[in-house]
Amino acid sequence: MTSLQERRAAPALPPFTTLDRVLDDWLRALPLSREVLLRPLADRPAGQDLIRVDEHRDGSTLVVRAELPGIDPERDVDVVVAGGMLRIDARRESEEEHREDGCIRHELRRGHLTRTLPLPEGTTEGDVSASYRDGILEVRVPVAEQPTAPAETRVPVSRT
Repeated sequence: MTSLQERRAAPALPPFTTLDRVLDDWLRALPLSREVLLRPLADRPAGQDLIRVDEHRDGSTLVVRAELPGIDPERDVDVVVAGGMLRIDARRESEEEHREDGCIRHELRRGHLTRTLPLPEGTTEGDVSASYRDGILEVRVPVAEQPTAPAETRVPVSRT
């Protein structure tokens, strides 16, 4: 004689729970701008946007090129290197006045742009340089050569 056992189905997960977990893991794995992407939109200061950047290696130098058109680099851009991170902050302010048909329209726009990037191991923070040309901020970060691993040494084993 056999007995029948009641099988209970596993509790169903709310819709999109698995997808939410996958997306959260993916965002946490991103090396760039992680703190901005994971911060809820409501927690971001009004008018704060991400700066678009391009990173590449030029020999032993990390080159970061950031799009900052229409910004006065001497007055409106801060480049800070601290704690193994490169932070670029920029402020944008424009003011326009249009007069036509006896009407005046005055527009004022303000915004803050930011980007924080991790620097490679062995970065010499004191040698970082930045230049601005044609709306592109270029930050050059010298990177120390990584020490090569010592050659493999075979150790003989003897019987005792």
